[in-house]
Amino acid sequence: MAQLSPLLKQATPVVVEHGEGAYLYDTDGNRHLDFTAGIGVTSTGHCHPKVVKAAQEQVGKLIHGQYTTVMHQPLLKLVERLGDVLPTGLDSLFFANSGSEAVEAALRLSRQATKRPNVIVFQGGFHGRTVAAASMTTSGTRFSAGISPLMGGVHVAPFPYAYHYGWDEQTATKFALRELDYLFQTISAPNETAAFFVEPMLGEGGYVPANPEFMAGLRERADQHGILLVIDEIQTGFGRTGRFWGHDHFGVRPDVVLIAKGLASGFPLSGIAASQELMSKAFPGSQGGTYGGNAVSCAAALATLDVIEEENLVENAAARGKQLLEGARLIGDKTPEIGEVRGLGLLVGSEFTKADGTPDTATAAAAQQEAARRGLLLLTCGAYSNVVRMIPPLVVTAEQIDDALAIWAETVAAVTGSK
Repeated sequence: MAQLSPLLKQATPVVVEHGEGAYLYDTDGNRHLDFTAGIGVTSTGHCHPKVVKAAQEQVGKLIHGQYTTVMHQPLLKLVERLGDVLPTGLDSLFFANSGSEAVEAALRLSRQATKRPNVIVFQGGFHGRTVAAASMTTSGTRFSAGISPLMGGVHVAPFPYAYHYGWDEQTATKFALRELDYLFQTISAPNETAAFFVEPMLGEGGYVPANPEFMAGLRERADQHGILLVIDEIQTGFGRTGRFWGHDHFGVRPDVVLIAKGLASGFPLSGIAASQELMSKAFPGSQGGTYGGNAVSCAAALATLDVIEEENLVENAAARGKQLLEGARLIGDKTPEIGEVRGLGLLVGSEFTKADGTPDTATAAAAQQEAARRGLLLLTCGAYSNVVRMIPPLVVTAEQIDDALAIWAETVAAVTGSK
């Protein structure tokens, strides 16, 4: 009998029969409040009727039209539609299937366009599991262990993770930018550096938001030295943070944006956006792939963008995110085992620490599992897996946030013995 690989580690024991909105229903008929959203993928909730209809209609017309062989309408319409929401000047798109593929496409573009060998990533960043993307990932060794030698030309600078350092945000930011300048002097000279790859908020690294001073510092150095600023919006894009793009919180201009996850409400679709001028500097034929820009995925993405606009989901993410963050902080304030609660929009993390300030992986894991037993599906993240993260769909209601917070309060009390 064939089985799934034992290397796949399940976060919950739930076997799903169907999903609807913010809920998953298991094969025993139990309802679960899904605050994982497929790791931020089901932005419009499970099986949104408009997305389902668009996909069903497209399946009956064309399932796959390989887009360097033939063009198809959903792809062309999606390019046009994304032009309405992409940052100013980013008017050229390449589509792939996964976030890792988008990262590698941006890496290839950055090196070819600048004719420079090195890229700088930031401590705690997650960019994927393929060899190149894993070489650029520092959110945990589990993503790169055992596959060395990794790709060369990747250098790591600090991210302003103030709680980790035990500093205030300003001190952490000054340190991060100072160390970046030191890296230029000691490891990768500016004229050898093709790009910065940065998340507006660390995802797998612990749900740590960047800040305006840090992002402005990256933009300033990029402009000064001819370095590309590549912003990884794979988890933070399409309204997830309460603004359309995560970098919108910081007023910074990207040269390249990476997209995936919430773009197509669960259908595999990713991509990169840059200016036509920048794209044209790479090598002809260097972009491609069998399944990229799949017709059904593109149709689902078009419907997703319509739902985000028509149902004001960016605004809902901002309002519900504020409600979720404030509620989670009230629980954290009463719980010594929770050192910090932080987030942007519908990305909220609670970091568990021991009395001596060291990471408390065991309690975070116990809380995540206990929440699942109580009907609230959550995930962990962070280098030590000691951050419990909440990622509800953008369609989540105020009542569902209240329900989740009530379960979370009971969960935390149960695993910590607090009241």
